[in-house]
Amino acid sequence: MEFSNIEESNGIITEEEENGTEINEIEQRKVRLMRAFVEREDPSVKEVDDLMIRRFLRARELDIEKASTLFLKYLSWRRSIIPNGFISPSEIPNELAQNKLFMQGVDKQNRPIVVVFGARHKPYKGSLEEFKRFVAYTLERICARMPAGQEKFVSIADLEGWGYTNSDIRGYLAALSILQDCFPERLGKLFIVHVPYIFMTAWKVVYPFIDSKTKKKIIFVEKKKLRSTLLGDIDESQLPEVYGGKLSLVPIQDD
Repeated sequence: MEFSNIEESNGIITEEEENGTEINEIEQRKVRLMRAFVEREDPSVKEVDDLMIRRFLRARELDIEKASTLFLKYLSWRRSIIPNGFISPSEIPNELAQNKLFMQGVDKQNRPIVVVFGARHKPYKGSLEEFKRFVAYTLERICARMPAGQEKFVSIADLEGWGYTNSDIRGYLAALSILQDCFPERLGKLFIVHVPYIFMTAWKVVYPFIDSKTKKKIIFVEKKKLRSTLLGDIDESQLPEVYGGKLSLVPIQDD
């Protein structure tokens, strides 16, 4: 891949531009350049919108070569794990039966809220491939339900009751890889709540694999500050009842 002859401009992307849906001049030019290259490598890219290409660019600090490599890898991954263009609930029955992931409401920035209960995740022999499909299924559904003009979601990872039987390092690393490499710039913020001390043994293994951008989006919340912290980002009317709000939890597979 050769980009040495492409003239580059230096520019600072402000927080306002980062959060907006309009593509500024620098990004717009780089989106066009990246699209031209990846379409030569994979004609199916014609069906992809500019916002997706921009997310991959932003994930690699607007480096066209690195972003193109990541994007083409994503297309290959998608054809492998989602060959029919979607994942059916019948392909992930064991994961859905654990009833561990929910989606309802939006935060104050109009980002969808996803709640996951870590203690309901129980790995079993041969479960990794189904779990990968479950992660892809979940992220696809989250993205499909994004409000107009929104690209990111927020998540509450609740670890109350988490123990060694729930620990799944291979699964955590697989989910992290899918989130960072296949759905970049989709996570807006992650609140980790009710964290037991023993979880930190697993966290120490996973942490080195989290990229710097994602690390900045993760917040460990003290139990005594749980409600006030969540209400700082989420209105009470949009907060799940389990955290003192008004909304009932809705399983991710329910429409």
